[in-house]
Amino acid sequence: MTEIYLIRHTQAEGNLFRAMQGHWDGDVTALGLQEIDALAERMRDVKIDALYASDLKRAVLTAGAIRRYHALPLRTEPELREINVGPWEARFFGDVGWAQPEMMDTFIHRAEEFFLDGAERYDDVRRRAAAALRKIAEENDGKVVAVVSHGVTIRCLLSYMLHKSLDDPSLPICGNTGICHVFYENGEFRVDTINDCAHLEPLALPQRKIQMGNLRGEAIDPRAEAAFYRACYSDAWQSAHGTLEGFDPETYLAAACEHHRADPNAIIRIFDGEKSVGLIDLDTRRGEHAGYGWISLLYLDEAYRDKGFGVQLLGRALMYYRSLGRRSVRLQAAEDNPRALHFYEKHGFRRLSHERGRFGKLYLMEYRFGESHV
Repeated sequence: MTEIYLIRHTQAEGNLFRAMQGHWDGDVTALGLQEIDALAERMRDVKIDALYASDLKRAVLTAGAIRRYHALPLRTEPELREINVGPWEARFFGDVGWAQPEMMDTFIHRAEEFFLDGAERYDDVRRRAAAALRKIAEENDGKVVAVVSHGVTIRCLLSYMLHKSLDDPSLPICGNTGICHVFYENGEFRVDTINDCAHLEPLALPQRKIQMGNLRGEAIDPRAEAAFYRACYSDAWQSAHGTLEGFDPETYLAAACEHHRADPNAIIRIFDGEKSVGLIDLDTRRGEHAGYGWISLLYLDEAYRDKGFGVQLLGRALMYYRSLGRRSVRLQAAEDNPRALHFYEKHGFRRLSHERGRFGKLYLMEYRFGESHV
């Protein structure tokens, strides 16, 4: 008999930013690092004889939790990867859901029917992952094995092991670092527990705001939508400083027009369905010579703040600059805007320096890619 701890990877950028991360290989988040610590303590005194993981970064880093207290080699298996969503890879849920609502609904609610050119079917994932897990189990008869994989892949494995359709509502998507305890004997799998996340309870994380939905974005020409741009920047200035003193809308609009001329994707209008709720302004020329990107403005309507939506805007900016090959992203945040400072520092930005602004210090802040610290 083989005893298996089947573990979903820790929180990664796609989970946080609400982006498709099938085979897309993003970083682990700050919360993800805490989840890894909790998983390491949970598995510290559990006998483990062998360790396997998908070869994607988020799974490999999660497997490090097992290796912290167990001197084991890690064997990576591409067959344990997440579903490959083809043309949807690294695209945002809100964008895909708006452009292809029926296909997205099928992907989420009618898995057995899902078919998208260039992507895997759920059954493809079920067959490859089940073959890989069976091989691992047979090669480790009499041993205890930890296997780190992905949400959809583990759900496909549970479908296989429990002989249930993927459309059965009793099959969950396990939480990040959720553990399924499984046994294999005489050619059959037996599932003992599903999605055990008890190790996350002692994290004592602050109360997390519930994110209400997936936002979408459209690149715009600020000259054609000047009134909208001015209104967003005006509200952002007022929110940051408590006054419109010193605000010159035409100066910022002219700068945005230059950003758009340099890169047609630089100015992004954010929507919740058909409702405009935010704006992103990127100056893609600034810092190009030094390998960093520059965020000129992230604006979100007051009604959408402190509800988990802001990180979707930040994620768009970070992922775009990564696609351009930048090593880091920079911005400025005012000392008298503690809400913004907290938001950026929470998501991995560090203060590099400061200068005197009209209302106090302006902090130069930087986020560096590849540090698993979002």
